[in-house]
Amino acid sequence: MVKVSFTTQGCSSNMRESELMAGLLDKSGYEVVETGSEVEVINICTVKGDNTALREIRKVQKIFPEKKIVVAGCISDSIIPKIRELNNKISLINTHNLGKISAVVENSMNGTVLEILDKKYESKVELPSIRKNPVIGIVPILNGCNYFCTFCSTKLIKGKLFSYPMDAIRNDVKEHLKSGCKEIWITSNDTGAYMVEQGGNQKIVELLDNVLSIPMDFMLRVGMMNPGNTITVLDELIEVYKNPKMFRFLHIPVQAGNNEVLKQMNRRYSVEDFIKIVEEFRKEIPDITISTDIIVGFPAETEEQFQDSLNLIKKIRFDTVNISRYAAREGTISAKMNQIPPEILKERSREMTKVFYGIMLENNMTWIGKKCKVIIDEIGTLEGSWIGRNECYRPVIVKGDYKLGDILDVEIFDATKFDLRGKEC
Repeated sequence: MVKVSFTTQGCSSNMRESELMAGLLDKSGYEVVETGSEVEVINICTVKGDNTALREIRKVQKIFPEKKIVVAGCISDSIIPKIRELNNKISLINTHNLGKISAVVENSMNGTVLEILDKKYESKVELPSIRKNPVIGIVPILNGCNYFCTFCSTKLIKGKLFSYPMDAIRNDVKEHLKSGCKEIWITSNDTGAYMVEQGGNQKIVELLDNVLSIPMDFMLRVGMMNPGNTITVLDELIEVYKNPKMFRFLHIPVQAGNNEVLKQMNRRYSVEDFIKIVEEFRKEIPDITISTDIIVGFPAETEEQFQDSLNLIKKIRFDTVNISRYAAREGTISAKMNQIPPEILKERSREMTKVFYGIMLENNMTWIGKKCKVIIDEIGTLEGSWIGRNECYRPVIVKGDYKLGDILDVEIFDATKFDLRGKEC
């Protein structure tokens, strides 16, 4: 029996696609293993450029020169010739063709190189899978994007928006729960865009209500949603978030704190829209965790515009900020704009990180002395430690004789900028 292992980069959607490919391979008679495989499937992410993916391919080639390699996932047009320079025997299968992974692996073992890179629009729910984490069920709800941001390659790679049937999503969630999952992650490139392409009416609220109505015990985490697709259903969405099964966690990427920069990015909202969303959520759900993404050094960003982003962080006091230095993606509009020198990018990134780290620590320190319920969903890095998530999806480190899926009542006794520290009570 041929053994296949996976390396996965990127977001939770990529994680789920690796689980689906593993399930399809298992169903076809392959053995999916962690180590000692003949074939390595590298599920890449190129949303932030090609370099990280190429480094991983080089790493696998160097450590395991005898392995057959299949590159899957978000394969950009620009990375294909670069992969061929590294190794012309690597087979390629993009995110739109996961159902053909078994054929690609079989041909690779026989010495035949395949490139399956056409765009297809098929549902990625109700498929066989092998979950990486036995207590977390990742459920994709759509593919593609209805934004066309000037800095982003997602639209180029993923294609147009394609939402999956609501009944199929509900069934997928139920299967995860029946097999022991305690957390369900609703994921996509933009969860707020669910069903927008089918008549223009968003159905994310209807979908969440549908999933939450399943009569089983679980917690639901909703993935990233763009502000422009959030503000149009703001009141209804806030009501959904009050459901006790919902993690009080909102990932809403602002990308910049200046309206002129947002316009150049082709983001379809204003800074004022973003602030309204956050303020309305916090008014109704005061302890909600707010996570955002910000790009530092978008082309022609002035020092004043950068300071606007910095001031937004200070005003909102985000719980999590994913800070990215701007990097030009081949084929995007912003790649043709005037680029900011690397030394300025580094300086602004360091300044923003320093400010945010201080806020993050102060926010976490407010949890000391509080009691909360956590679901153990990850093994800690230190011996005897575990990582759980509380109702606000904040990571809580505990020590003890536990297992994945355990639900604990804990008291927070300490905090770092990255996590809370708790003990069972």
